[in-house]
Amino acid sequence: MALPLLKYPPTSQNSRVAPFRVGSDEDPKAVSMDKAMDREDQNFVIEAAYRQIFFHAFKVDRDRTLESQLRDGQINVREFIRALCLSDTFNRSFYNLNSNYRVARHLVEKLLGRPVHGKAEEIAWSAVIMTKGVRGAVDAILDSQEYLDAFGYDTVPYHRNRVVGSREVGETPFNITSPRYESYYRGILGFPQIVYTGKSRSFPERAQQRRGGFPQDYLPWVRTLPALRGVGSAAAGNTGMDYLSKVPYRSIGR
Repeated sequence: MALPLLKYPPTSQNSRVAPFRVGSDEDPKAVSMDKAMDREDQNFVIEAAYRQIFFHAFKVDRDRTLESQLRDGQINVREFIRALCLSDTFNRSFYNLNSNYRVARHLVEKLLGRPVHGKAEEIAWSAVIMTKGVRGAVDAILDSQEYLDAFGYDTVPYHRNRVVGSREVGETPFNITSPRYESYYRGILGFPQIVYTGKSRSFPERAQQRRGGFPQDYLPWVRTLPALRGVGSAAAGNTGMDYLSKVPYRSIGR
């Protein structure tokens, strides 16, 4: 039995009103197929769609049939986005490696272009995934009035409200706040890891020879000076000193 979408309140009252700010270079750029005049513009729209859903699409992840249908006008951008979310690449590289909560958060961020309204919205959409599957959740989001008002049928979803008026730094991109793999699978796969493909180099033997001027060469001589004898033992003994007990208290009457 399919459950209806649970009710969830916005995280703040600011979520209920449209943002008001002065335009800048950080504002999101809408990519729409109805503004594509040639094949180069169409390729730009397709790349934006892949980047929005997969963040990066390898050659094996691309569907040339869907791309051809989009160029020929047989499907619109919304149907192209729907097919990417229901593709084998999405199921294999994201859905199978995450919980329903993270999948719900990922779909809301990628399709609606905003963060989820707290844990309540995650639970609401995860219940839809549990009862209707990923297809039901994707259809519900793409058919929602919020998606149609924000992006319509021919605009690629993007990160809305990227700029925050009260801060110089805007919101963090979704691919950083919600990476593809959660901590459990990042530990299994060994992420993050540094892969160095270059040739390791070492200093030649002549560069390791001391030629004078190193402070380490004069340290034994400095310790023999009368004024500095016992500095090493005193410094070692001061590490356990309770400095707070040595500080005098300031009385209120002074």
